[in-house]
Amino acid sequence: MDKEFSLTRGAAGRGDDISLDALRQRILRRRLPGRGWLAAGVLALCLGTALPPIPAWGQRAATASHESAANPLAEPPRSWAVDAVANELLALHHRGSYLRYRMHVVDVKNDYVRDVIESKDGTVARMILKDGRALTEEEDKAERQRLNDMIASPSDYAKHVQHEEEGKKLADRMMRLLPDAMIYSYTPGQPQTGKNNGALEVVLDYEPNPKFNPPMTTAEALTGLKGRVWIDAKTRQLVRMDGTIFRAVNFGWGMLAHIYPGGQLMLEQTNAGGNRWIFTRFIEQVKVRALLVKTININTRVEAGSFETLPGPIPYQDAVRMLLDTPLPKK
Repeated sequence: MDKEFSLTRGAAGRGDDISLDALRQRILRRRLPGRGWLAAGVLALCLGTALPPIPAWGQRAATASHESAANPLAEPPRSWAVDAVANELLALHHRGSYLRYRMHVVDVKNDYVRDVIESKDGTVARMILKDGRALTEEEDKAERQRLNDMIASPSDYAKHVQHEEEGKKLADRMMRLLPDAMIYSYTPGQPQTGKNNGALEVVLDYEPNPKFNPPMTTAEALTGLKGRVWIDAKTRQLVRMDGTIFRAVNFGWGMLAHIYPGGQLMLEQTNAGGNRWIFTRFIEQVKVRALLVKTININTRVEAGSFETLPGPIPYQDAVRMLLDTPLPKK
């Protein structure tokens, strides 16, 4: 099949601007951002109603009335989802905010910790621990060579950033659909997470809206997802989101992918400083059959911490040098 065959002319016919080949590669390589994976239900992953254009960096102003400020459950549940999504879009693009942190990833093949820096050009990272141990001299040498090659070849780094931006665009589009793709209701008893520094949370249950017509193929994932969200009652930031794939979902009539029921997704977030919210834990357990034949069992756990707010934007080359100049941990 022609790799440029657009889903607009193909299986979806709903204005999706992602080629079949690109979607296949995303499924097979799993190059999807964490936020987007949860927001999309499965296809938009590291961490996605038509909302207004994203404003300059800063928290979206709360729209609650005085009555709802005193009683958060007085306003329609959907309004919390609208504001939480607006704040998630700000966090996804994090304009004017730059962090350094550590990210621990465990999946079926890997267990590693990375030192991550957000530069003005994009994210760079250095592996600093592997399988719970310090890197060997050979492993460290290979990692240093990779990073030095990145400095020497801006064009290759630009390709990396392009993949990252494509993931953000997909996550952005998917998250904007969430207020209308789901029906929201207040969770009985309003159980709190206990992980938000004692701040009050509004707890919502969500399930697919039967009137929602997915405008693109990837949005089909939302029709098989239900779960629960916890939203900070004061800032309207997403604190936690749980999702269950309760029924099978097909993409391209199953020719692109079939997502099996029973999958679980979970995202937790925190304020890393300066009102910059970022994930602290992401768990993904999903079974996908891709291209009719290949079954992928995705079992991934990602944790982030040791957040440090950077004073301002720096070129990616300087960020790489900062990584290389930092001594490796002994363990």
